[in-house]
Amino acid sequence: MYRILDRYILREVAQTWLSVTSVLLCILLTNQFARVLGDVAKDKLPKEAIFELISLTGVQYLTILIPIGLFLSILLALGRLYADSEMSAMMACSIGPIDIYRSLFWLVLPLIICVAWLSINITPKALASIDRISAEARRQADLASIEAGKFVVNNVQKTVIYAEKILESGQIENVFLQHRTEDGGIEVVVAQRGEQRQEENKNMRYFVLYDGKRYRGLPGSSEFLVIEFAEHGIPYSLPALVDQKLEPREMFFLDLVNSDDKSHLAELHWRIGLPISTLILFLLAIPMSRSQPRQGRYTGIAMGILVFIIYFNLLSTGKSWLENGLIPAGAGIWWVHSSVLLAAIGMLIAQNGLHREIFKGKKS
Repeated sequence: MYRILDRYILREVAQTWLSVTSVLLCILLTNQFARVLGDVAKDKLPKEAIFELISLTGVQYLTILIPIGLFLSILLALGRLYADSEMSAMMACSIGPIDIYRSLFWLVLPLIICVAWLSINITPKALASIDRISAEARRQADLASIEAGKFVVNNVQKTVIYAEKILESGQIENVFLQHRTEDGGIEVVVAQRGEQRQEENKNMRYFVLYDGKRYRGLPGSSEFLVIEFAEHGIPYSLPALVDQKLEPREMFFLDLVNSDDKSHLAELHWRIGLPISTLILFLLAIPMSRSQPRQGRYTGIAMGILVFIIYFNLLSTGKSWLENGLIPAGAGIWWVHSSVLLAAIGMLIAQNGLHREIFKGKKS
């Protein structure tokens, strides 16, 4: 049965976690929203995909925000209890670290399950959907994506396009176009105007230029073909939407389990490690939140952020080493989790005087 103090601690941490996670998520999504709007304004992304992209990105962010939100919320909530001497009063009522862990169990357990569900199943699907939307946007890209006074490079079509001015009608003026042919030659077209025409075939479009010249030849050769034209149409095909090979971060969990590839193994360890890191951060936050009554509730926040950054940077480093075969597959990134877990256990032992009991038992 939960006591009144158990419910009080749980409520304080849960409310703080909700506030911290919401603020961090809003900050990240606001930044992402600005980027998406910029791409939409340049016609690099369709307007209809704005909220879908934001939602998918939010799901991706939650796999990291839930652990850091839980870690910071415990530091903040318990730090306030220590600063206001409420925790001292609780300790006088025989409330110890085990009681605090028990109080927060029903908050932490659903969060660990949620992180596991997101990292193993939902986030890979979200990343695959983001790549699909980007591929469709590249397929639908047209002259509206050209910015006046800037060179636009299309690596797929092997072209470079420049326009001095873009009219409201969609036409472009003073056009420069360079295209590399299959035999290694270069084709350069200079025209006064240009526009795009949509054909009945949805996979084909025409770039039509007016009043210009066309130069074609091999670099280093003096033989060039020069053609003057009043109207010149250049057909180009849109990139086909085919099922491309999924990246490791987009693959299904079972495919990663059944694969022997090092990059797939590293991704597997990363996904499993996210819910484990949530649990370890929870275990670490309780001893790190302890402070003296007059130190203030924000005393451990800077140290907590530093510990989180070091922890996840070590996880990223371990994943990179695993991908490159620098560490054995059996070690994976478990050495990082083990090190932080041992640090949490060591802090608990030191703060509660258990080390004195251990050494006392050895002497006797």
